[in-house]
Order: sequence, then C-alpha cells, then structure tokens
Amino acid sequence: MTAANKPAWIAADWGTSNVRFWAIGTDGSVLGERTSADGMGSLVASEYEGVLNQSCNEWLETATMVVACGMVGSRQGWVEAPYQTTPCAVCPTKMVKAPVERDGLTVHVIPGIRQTDPADVMRGEETQIAGFLAQNDGWDGIICLPGTHTKWVHVSAGEVVSFQTCMTGELFALLAEQSVLRHSVSDDGWNEEAFIDAMSQTLSRPERMAGQLFSLRASQLVHDTDSQTLRARLSGLLIGAELASTKPYWLGQNGALIGAEAVSQPYVAGLAAQGVAVTRADATDMTLAGIKAAHAMLETR
Repeated sequence: MTAANKPAWIAADWGTSNVRFWAIGTDGSVLGERTSADGMGSLVASEYEGVLNQSCNEWLETATMVVACGMVGSRQGWVEAPYQTTPCAVCPTKMVKAPVERDGLTVHVIPGIRQTDPADVMRGEETQIAGFLAQNDGWDGIICLPGTHTKWVHVSAGEVVSFQTCMTGELFALLAEQSVLRHSVSDDGWNEEAFIDAMSQTLSRPERMAGQLFSLRASQLVHDTDSQTLRARLSGLLIGAELASTKPYWLGQNGALIGAEAVSQPYVAGLAAQGVAVTRADATDMTLAGIKAAHAMLETR
C-alpha cells in the first residue's frame, strides 16, 4: 500500500459474534476490509485492543482514529456507551472513547438508542438508520430492519421518534430448530403462496397463531406436506402476527427496509401483499455509511 492510499481512519462494526473492519482513505474511499470471529460474546474488555491490533496492525501505522458501532458499546463490550433516549438525533453528537494503550490512537464508540415507554433498546441499528438518512436527505417515515430482533422505527426530521422490537427471527429459529417442528421444517427453500396464505391468517387474526403452529407438524404427518412449504408457512404465521402488532408503524406510511436479501424478502413480500411498497437498502452498506456520518460529526467539532 503506497503512501498515497494508506488509510486515514478505521470503521468497525463490532457485533456479538464477529467484527468487520474497513480501512478508510482521506477521501472516504474504502481501501480494505477485514473480518474476525472475535465478537463481543467471546471477549472481555481488555481483549478488544488486541483484536484490533491483530486485524488492522498495518492500517494502524497511519490510521489514528477508529469509529465503531454495535455491541462493542454494550455493558459487556469494550466500553459502555450510554444510550441516547428517544426522541433523539439519529447521528449522535457525543460518542464514548474506549481505553487504549497504543500511543496516538483514539477509538470512538457510537451509542445505541433507548425508549423509556414502552421500554426498548437498539445497538447497531441506529448506525444503519444514520447511513440511510445520509444517503436520503430529508427522508421521513418508517424504517424496518429485519433480523433476529426486527426493529420498526419512526424517523422524522433526522430523529428517531419511537420504535418497536419484535423477536420474530429468534422465535422462528427456536421453533424451526429446537421444537417439535424441527422434524417438519426444512433448512432452506421457499413457497411464496404458502407464506402469503399463512401471513394473511395471522395478520387478520393474530390469536390464531397459538392454534396453528402444531398444525404444521400435523400437516406433514397427515397430508405429507413438504418441508419447504411448512418452512414458508411457519415464517408466514410469525411475520403475520408481527405485522398485526406493528400496523400503526407501516399502514399508510412512507416505508424503507434495511437488511440482507434473505431476511428482507419475506417482509417485502408480506408488505407488498398489503399494498405497501418499501425502499430497499443493504444493511452492510448502510452501516458503513452511518459510521462515515459519525466520523464526519467528529471531524467538524
């Protein structure tokens, strides 16, 4: 790497199970990317700098600043970055510095966001939202961030007004992998028609889900229903109940969805079936854009 394109700073997305680093040039371009399996779940506070040094040692010869988001700022992370409280600016004006031993290095940690009533929290998603707003100036509406814990976020005038978290992804994994349904639900594959049918049932009558989950197992035993169809039906039942719960967020609203293709597509299909179109954005791209926005805030101080 020549002197002209050596990194000026490092962006980091530090999650529970892994971390991704980007070397950023003076013009904001990405000069390199590295990943590590050393996520928050396997580290104690004193080990974070070692992971950074091991993964990015060459970059740190010229990069004197790191801006990090995600679980690195949790109570179990490198340093606790206290939550902002809604309503609040999506791009924080204040970050927390992590303790470091390397001379000349500063590590800034982006705080998450909390809501007091009803109680809710996010870490990492706020950076994706900041990235989306940085690329969509003046955008107001609802942003859905599907995943293990899906977030529905009301954004207005550059602020997070309110949000709701649904554990749909985690419930799907538990039911598909650890319940009796594991014998009937495939690991992959899809049936769009079965998904929409099941989703429509619980969207209109969410209480029906309690009585329909076991019917997935029974359907295979009695009717030999294929496991891909049952996987789609399980997803439909859960997402239908989620959409019923979050209807005030998405019904008649300007919507966007930030996420990877695999987890986003069921939400796109489900909302489309209700006549709701959403603007799509990639989670990784928005994370990096959000970290760059946070870095720009530091540079303008």
